[in-house]
Amino acid sequence: MRGPRVGISTGAAPRLRSVLPGAGARAYEAPARDARKDGPEATDGTWSADPYARALRTGRGPLFLGRADGWLLPLELERWCAAADAVDLGVLRRCEGAVLDVGCGPGRLVAALGARGRRVLGIDVSDAAVARTVALGGQALRRSVFESLPGEGRWGTALLLDGNIGIGGDPLALLDRTSQLLSRDGLLIAETVTDPDLDERVRVHVTDARGAVGDPFPWARLGTAALLRHAARAGWVPVDQWTAGGRCFVALRRRTTRTTAEPPKSTAVTSSQRARKPSGDRAVAEA
Repeated sequence: MRGPRVGISTGAAPRLRSVLPGAGARAYEAPARDARKDGPEATDGTWSADPYARALRTGRGPLFLGRADGWLLPLELERWCAAADAVDLGVLRRCEGAVLDVGCGPGRLVAALGARGRRVLGIDVSDAAVARTVALGGQALRRSVFESLPGEGRWGTALLLDGNIGIGGDPLALLDRTSQLLSRDGLLIAETVTDPDLDERVRVHVTDARGAVGDPFPWARLGTAALLRHAARAGWVPVDQWTAGGRCFVALRRRTTRTTAEPPKSTAVTSSQRARKPSGDRAVAEA
């Protein structure tokens, strides 16, 4: 069942009930964020004026990822702010146990899982994203995936959809971190771009049609074949891959043979989620 509506901010710590894997009805006291200690995500006051935050409040674009050379990639903001569609629901039916939605954005997946009685928690570094998720009745924390999280090592499924495999610009670091969050037989479902071999690291910013520009941050874009190469190095094995509605997905589990799997590395990437969910695999403008 869905717990009470909660979010996280720099103020008092919220309580999470009936969400944490293995926690039953016990409350989890999330640590309060200290703006003096948590790095740029906590201290950056521009989120309130960031083009992504503004677009989330209205639910309307257009919104793009851009580079300094004029390259632009459209972001599917209206789809993220709508209810989960048939492709989303097909992904959610594959989820196992308690679900952690990494980079939950405006919360459509969290809301859809919660409405179906699933235990689910969204995390995002954007105040606007967390607020919108909570307004839908979901549970969400303002937190980076590389920060301390509730239920580490006990989540049944982790979601990296809508381009979130690119968080932090370092796929190996993200895969290693995700392995620390999941239970031993946990499932990772990631979305990839349609070009199977695309494997790029970019430094981007969010921009809108009015020319407002957010701060730059590192990001990665991966096709399925590229993700599988990184996954093998990080000790993951594919259990399924599929396409639906023009979108591509991969399901992975950690390799169980300890002698062949590399141990997870603890990699702190405090700027991991400055970007929000790029989609597609082709730029719409090039300088």
